[in-house]
This record gives sequence, C-alpha cells and structure tokens, in this order.
Amino acid sequence: MPIRTITVPVKDLDAAKALYAELLATPPYVDQPYYVGFRPQGGPELGLDPHGDVAAGPVVYWHVEDIAAALATLVAAGATEERAVHDVGGGALTATVRDADGNLLGLFQSAP
Repeated sequence: MPIRTITVPVKDLDAAKALYAELLATPPYVDQPYYVGFRPQGGPELGLDPHGDVAAGPVVYWHVEDIAAALATLVAAGATEERAVHDVGGGALTATVRDADGNLLGLFQSAP
C-alpha cells in the first residue's frame, strides 16, 4: 500500500492555499471550498481540508484497491475505526482508523 496523499487540516483555507503553493512551488490542481489539492513533483499529493480536525494534525492516506477489506484487516490487527468508509466525491472513498497509540491513519480508494 503506497502512501500517496497527506491531508492537512486547516482553519483558513485561503491562507493555507497561498502558503502551500509557495512551499510546494506549484499551484493547486483542485481548488474547491471543501478541498485544495497539490501534486508536487516527486512527492505524494498534499491536500488541505478545511473540515479536518486541526488538533489531530495531518493524516497520511494509504491508497488501497479494496477499502472495505483493508479496513477490516487493520481492525483485526488492533486498529480502532475512527470514521467508516464514506464517499468524498466522485466515487472516491476514504476511511480512518487509530492505531494502539492513537495515531490517525487514513485509507483511500480511487473512484471506479
């Protein structure tokens, strides 16, 4: 499972968008009120989430072929489901779990 997306929760989407565009030296490829996404050269996607939990910090998303199976495997291995599988737009699915130490981990399945 490769890490392909890191989502950063933000309070001020416009300010964060300006800062990350400079930091990553690239404009966003997605610029919506609910998500701003950057694809920097040679790195994973970086997304800004104005609805995320700022206190929890960034969430690393592993891209998987079958999100339900991956979620079940992680829960069986001791993870606690934080947010069930849900559609984030266009058929793309995400879910989050917490490991035994409380770290938040994300799963992402591309739209069919």
